[in-house]
Amino acid sequence: MLRELRIENLLLIERAELRLGEGLNAITGETGAGKTVLAHSLDLLMGGKAKSGIVRPGAAEAWVEGVFDLPAELLDEPELAELAERFPEGADEGVLGRRVSAGGRTSAFVAGRAATAADLKALGGRLLAFFGKHEHRKLTISSAQMEVLDGFAGTAHLALRDEYRGAHREVGRLSAELAEMREREGSRERDLDLYRYELSEIEEVEPDPEERDALAADRERLRHAEGLAEAASGAHAGLAGADLEGGGAAAALAEAESRLASAAGFDASLDAIAERVATLNVEVGDVAAELRDYAEGIAADPGGLLGIEERLEALDRLERKHGGSVESVLAHAERCRAEIDRLEGAEERGAEANAALAAVEARRADLGEKLSAGREAAASPLEERVATELASLAMDGARLEVVLDPHSDGFGASGREKVELRVAPNPGIEPAPLRAAASGGELSRVMLALSGLGPAAGVATLVFDEIDAGIGGNTARVVGERLRALGAEHQVLCITDLPQVASLADVHFRLEKGIAGAAAVATVERLDGEDVVEEIRRMLGGEQSDEAATHHARELLKAA
Repeated sequence: MLRELRIENLLLIERAELRLGEGLNAITGETGAGKTVLAHSLDLLMGGKAKSGIVRPGAAEAWVEGVFDLPAELLDEPELAELAERFPEGADEGVLGRRVSAGGRTSAFVAGRAATAADLKALGGRLLAFFGKHEHRKLTISSAQMEVLDGFAGTAHLALRDEYRGAHREVGRLSAELAEMREREGSRERDLDLYRYELSEIEEVEPDPEERDALAADRERLRHAEGLAEAASGAHAGLAGADLEGGGAAAALAEAESRLASAAGFDASLDAIAERVATLNVEVGDVAAELRDYAEGIAADPGGLLGIEERLEALDRLERKHGGSVESVLAHAERCRAEIDRLEGAEERGAEANAALAAVEARRADLGEKLSAGREAAASPLEERVATELASLAMDGARLEVVLDPHSDGFGASGREKVELRVAPNPGIEPAPLRAAASGGELSRVMLALSGLGPAAGVATLVFDEIDAGIGGNTARVVGERLRALGAEHQVLCITDLPQVASLADVHFRLEKGIAGAAAVATVERLDGEDVVEEIRRMLGGEQSDEAATHHARELLKAA
């Protein structure tokens, strides 16, 4: 429901704040006091177009803000998914705002963040319905017509409709999935060939993250094999004495060791040196043997070098294609295997999706048939009930016609048909669509009759403007009683000039026009006690000194 309505600089209204209540809220005031402006403020909150010159003269901008209770699960609706992100989880209150500049530009706000007029229509249209002389009510009524019939059909029918909507969404989801599969089917074989080729390339090379350093070392060794062999042979000759006159380092050490051995035991310090020379002699012998083996073992190997070069080139080629490292190459191989598995299983998954789609389409068809039968069964009773209700609302002889037209796509989001409500406001006239057949007052009374039937399946707040056009007396009282009864399930706002209606209100607001300086200003006041009596007396046409009018006002309020 609408908890608070704040208005600033909207034509006559400089600043107003209405704290609305549950049940029937009546808004009254003399002609020209600004009731139309207040109605327009609600239209702006629902995304309606701002009227030219609506900003109060001298003001830079006008501002309208509404604080609404959010019905449970409202933000779960798919159409509101983007807007729902603006609200904290479990939010039970929402603020809608609209700013209009003096130049006519408008901006919208939802939950304190910039939005569009379309956002206000989407969310505001689910929170508030406006019936009366204003253009926005046409859209509201059009969208509400199926809701009226389904609500009249009962809670079991509404539950069936929810099941159908779920099945319809699932059909859409599976159809989109299959369409994507079919779109991919044309490239499936090509993609398979590519993934298999790239995987075979990698598996043929079998890259190992640890091998590159070893391969690089082997390549350097083979590239310089001749020089390495010459260096090892020369060093061996220097140590072992081969081809050298007088022997090499090994012969010299052996001679030194022999001479020191002849003096062993006479001086401990020389004996220590002799031990070191003996150790060097052994070490030099070992090194000489290793150099001999190295020189004999190494040799130029063009074939081995070529193999290493080819191996490194293969690794380089894979790394250039797949990420710059052996690790990225191996990761790509895993991706290839996964994609191959997915693509090879696409045919099986497609068959499963087709079977699932067929099953849910059959379920949707069955639910749609039951839904259609329920609407057909409810149509005639609704027509009869509304005709009776309209007769009590000063539209004797008016009749409603429910038309069920097949949906152009076979199945729509809410069933196999579209619902159109047509009305003949007077006897002898053929029923025509609601938006074209009824005047503002007639339209409000038709929707009043419709809104009071069935469970409260519509929006929480209903606004009626021009509900009193062309009626009075007992009929006005009946209209007021209907509005009050409707207030048991909805919050109802009624802009009225009828004392019979206003006297039945749970909450009463009065708009009053005055002069501030050189400009007219409208103020809004919530009435209680004797102020209500005074306003009802004014609506009856009585002056303050008119005791009869005062008594009549008290009687109306007492009868409420």
